[in-house]
Amino acid sequence: MNAHLSPEHASPKDRPARLTVGVVGAGRVGPALAASLQLAGHRPVAVSGVSDASLRRAAAMLPDVPVMAPADVLAHAELVLLTVPDDALPGLVAGLAETGAVRPGQLLVHTSGRHGTAVLDPATRAGALPLALHPAMTFTGTPVDVQRLAGCSFGVTAPEALRLAAEALVIEMGGEPEWIEESARPLYHAALAIGANHLVTLVAQSMELLRTAGVGHPARMLGPLLGAALDNALRSGDAALTGPVARGDAGTVAAHIAELRAHAPQAVAGYLAMARTTADRALAHGLLKPELAEDLLGVLADGGNQ
Repeated sequence: MNAHLSPEHASPKDRPARLTVGVVGAGRVGPALAASLQLAGHRPVAVSGVSDASLRRAAAMLPDVPVMAPADVLAHAELVLLTVPDDALPGLVAGLAETGAVRPGQLLVHTSGRHGTAVLDPATRAGALPLALHPAMTFTGTPVDVQRLAGCSFGVTAPEALRLAAEALVIEMGGEPEWIEESARPLYHAALAIGANHLVTLVAQSMELLRTAGVGHPARMLGPLLGAALDNALRSGDAALTGPVARGDAGTVAAHIAELRAHAPQAVAGYLAMARTTADRALAHGLLKPELAEDLLGVLADGGNQ
């Protein structure tokens, strides 16, 4: 199997024994990964999708690849990408195994961040080779995703015997493999959700507040600021903290809370939660002076009780 996946050949045409690839779940992720594997010389042969959006996506990113039922996808492919929502994955795997759709020696790859390979146990007992390859990236469902996979980290979990094969697949898709132990998958996924999903919420809320304050182009105003903040945070961690909470400016924070209560009360709870967390981290890392922390934390406590 490893010989099939060796990434060292310069041209896809020169690589022997390329794999046939199937996709179960034509959401935003599956077609992009299949298209990336196609660039590496593998051959997409089947895709399943239900909604009109998924069928359009499959047609755009995997043209001429036939649409089939999930069991038929498995019948045609040596490597199957199971790219369905986290909560749907256990039922899908169990159903495929119970109906005899899984073939011995078939590579089954899921892209869930939350799950490791244990969720594939029913298929593994039927002879499948289980891999968990989670791309740490948000997807748009357009061809730009294939380009974004270059340098993207993948959370990889697999049996030790399949570790090299899993890492080779990631490299062929342009990604960087990062080994995640089975037991650490939920924590790994929670960390990514905090960083990526909550960031979107914070940015969208910030733009709404700027519009309310009369700013005509919130995205243009935030772009340089947030880009610099993200770069500084990735380089320096908590040392990159700035702003009134890290400085201990209790009066400014009190004014923020008052304005939010007047103009955007739905934003108060999030502001208080993030400000308290920021204060705790700034205090622990010596950025917030203890003599200023008391007044600041008092303002935050009062803000939550008003």
